[in-house]
Amino acid sequence: MPYEYIALVMFGGMVLLLLTGQRVFAVIGCVAAVAGLALWGTGGSAIPFTSAIKLMNWYPMLTLPMFVWMGYVMSETRMADDLYRLFHVMFGPVPGGLAIGTIFLMVLISAMNGLSVAGLAIGATIALPEMLKRGYDKVMITGVIQGGSSLGILIPPSVVLVLYAMIARQPVGQLWLAGVFPGLLMAGIFVLYIVIRTARNPALGPALPKEERALAPGEAQRLIVAGLLPLGIFAAMMGPFIYGYTSLVEASAVGAGIATLVAVVRGRMTRKVFDSCMVQTLGVSCMFMWIILAALAFGAVFDGLGAVRAIEDLFLQDLGLSPWTILILMQVSFLIMGMFLDDTAMLVIVAPLYVPLVAKLDLGMPPQDALIWYGVLYTITCQIAYITPPFGYNLFLMRAMAPDHVSLADIYRSIVPIVGLMLITLVIVMAFPDIALWLPHLVYGP
Repeated sequence: MPYEYIALVMFGGMVLLLLTGQRVFAVIGCVAAVAGLALWGTGGSAIPFTSAIKLMNWYPMLTLPMFVWMGYVMSETRMADDLYRLFHVMFGPVPGGLAIGTIFLMVLISAMNGLSVAGLAIGATIALPEMLKRGYDKVMITGVIQGGSSLGILIPPSVVLVLYAMIARQPVGQLWLAGVFPGLLMAGIFVLYIVIRTARNPALGPALPKEERALAPGEAQRLIVAGLLPLGIFAAMMGPFIYGYTSLVEASAVGAGIATLVAVVRGRMTRKVFDSCMVQTLGVSCMFMWIILAALAFGAVFDGLGAVRAIEDLFLQDLGLSPWTILILMQVSFLIMGMFLDDTAMLVIVAPLYVPLVAKLDLGMPPQDALIWYGVLYTITCQIAYITPPFGYNLFLMRAMAPDHVSLADIYRSIVPIVGLMLITLVIVMAFPDIALWLPHLVYGP
């Protein structure tokens, strides 16, 4: 059987098994194991096994539980309460000010946790009730919170970019730096959206009266400390790593340790909170480990089959598609898959094909730059996938945490403009790659 047909059988079998509702890692690993045995007999088991051993020896893997732990400590100990009060006071006089403050809150939270779900939990439990109580439009603000929470997987330390780095074998530090300006660009576009909508219709986000912004004695100092705290943790974690004084693993340990110490000093690290953070960190870390193992096994069998080269020839030679046409088709496929799959499933399904193909495309930049830039494009499409029906995870999480009078229909309507703004960001970053590549080049060199 030609390699192209075997590749189609592998992908088709994987999609059919995913439709049965089985876990993603089990489906991908099963297809890899069956294909390996069918193609090479019992000796074929050495191919995925070798890839798994490589992962076990990959030292930066230790960063994953560190960043996940830091995110859950941030969420469970409610470190963001004072931070939101600070933005409440700063932006309250402006129409839509609390929604603008929520975006800034999400940016700072993203710089500490790297997870979308942590940002959504904080936004839905802290910011949403405050804005609803003050007469903000429920459709606008639920969309803002969902869009803002997705910044956690783009702004460093993004766990999704760590996953991409492991599968694409690219430096995590460069990917993190590549995500900084696209993440800030998206946050800025969200803020501009709020400003324009509330300027046209102030009733969507009423300004706060002066008495609600009054500070008690000593509260101003406490709020300033609350605002500087996330920046201090981020600087202590990322500064030494970027300048080469610590390794990635050491930087993640510093961040996790400081976040834990702050929670203990503030008296919020109770036994219940500690147990909850441990259990959730273990669950997420194990999930990522299994998915990465399965993805590497599938990729090794797929590459050993020679299907990657055959598909490259199909797109670049037989069909004669231009590099940019291929790149746009990749992003469209991610957007379609994102309506039904989560970010990790999308990556592990197409990584064996897309990552080598991106390195081969003539995009006017070195292959490594192309893979770093493409990691940012992939992450932006993941952000869109998180909030697109019918199976966007953030949609259902928002429904679970929002008050009863915020219906699922309201939540679905709220993400329409947000998805449009994310697509605008995606197009801008695709058209101007230096938005993502300038900072990694500045720090690490071209």
